[in-house]
Amino acid sequence: MKRYGNLWPEISSFDNLLIAARKAQKGKRFRPEVLSFNDNLEGNLIQLQTELNNQTYQPGNYHHFYVYEPKKRLISAAPYRDRIIHHALCNIIVPLLERSFIDTSYANRIGYGSHRALQKFTTLARTHRYILQCDIRKFFPSINHNILKSIIRRKIKCKNTLWLIDKIIDNSHSLEPVLHYFLGDDLLAPVLYPSGLPIGNLTSQFFANLYLNSFDHFILQDLKIPAYVRYVDDFAFFANDRAVLAKARQAIETYLATLRLKIHPIKSQLFETRHGANFLGFRILSKQIRVRSDSLHRLRAKLKTRWREYRHQKIDQAQFEQSIQSWQAHLNHGNTCHLQHQLFDSMLVTL
Repeated sequence: MKRYGNLWPEISSFDNLLIAARKAQKGKRFRPEVLSFNDNLEGNLIQLQTELNNQTYQPGNYHHFYVYEPKKRLISAAPYRDRIIHHALCNIIVPLLERSFIDTSYANRIGYGSHRALQKFTTLARTHRYILQCDIRKFFPSINHNILKSIIRRKIKCKNTLWLIDKIIDNSHSLEPVLHYFLGDDLLAPVLYPSGLPIGNLTSQFFANLYLNSFDHFILQDLKIPAYVRYVDDFAFFANDRAVLAKARQAIETYLATLRLKIHPIKSQLFETRHGANFLGFRILSKQIRVRSDSLHRLRAKLKTRWREYRHQKIDQAQFEQSIQSWQAHLNHGNTCHLQHQLFDSMLVTL
């Protein structure tokens, strides 16, 4: 197994930090902390570079808030200067470590994404009789720091890079209690194992994929189930033999236990694909793809809010049309022609 060394000069270079700053400010250029940082961009980047090279860099405190789509989740937003560091690290390590990822892991990867995942899921659902669909219970809060560090050390041997990665991981902690017990645990085990990654971090998204990478290879190489697709912690297996998937579920639970993860007991089900399956906001049926009712409800609420912002001149016509086009592009992945007319026609006529 190849381990990568001598990464630090690239990670800590001024040019890489400048590229990282441009990425970190995308869509956020006019926020106060970004404007303040950019007011002395060169000096602030040099200061970051010095802190990295002297190993005096300390991550700041997170800003915590909840989002409620598609479900209630705690988001932890790092300070802007820390987000620059996250981008600088990922600029260098992601292209190297992502080489080992399988082709049907779709989340948070350039050239992949939710729509390609939906297309693959649809193809597999329509060519197989059975599906085992699983969801990991409290995935991000359950990611074990020691296991994650061990996984990373199998890939990276650069000491300075590992120091920075450890800094980022150690500054992460779960604000959501996770009381998972596994074979051999005592009563205090869930408290003694540091765990949890903040969902809002770029590094967390990549580390989450890396955390499940060995699981992906276990599915393909050991269980030999090629009809497999994963998007973050939502994954599905397909086969024409129900017994194959029933047996696989036991092996899956055993393997995930080595990562101190559990599948959700209710959301993880084995059933026939002809009944339809939910995935990434759509319901995939044998003849058509529909928008799930809860996803449609959220879309209507967003559209109503965006329309109100436009009517009160909080956004201009171009911004409103951009939102419409974005929603249309998403809905185009389902059989939604009639639905789109219902949603958008009356508004577009008045523009």
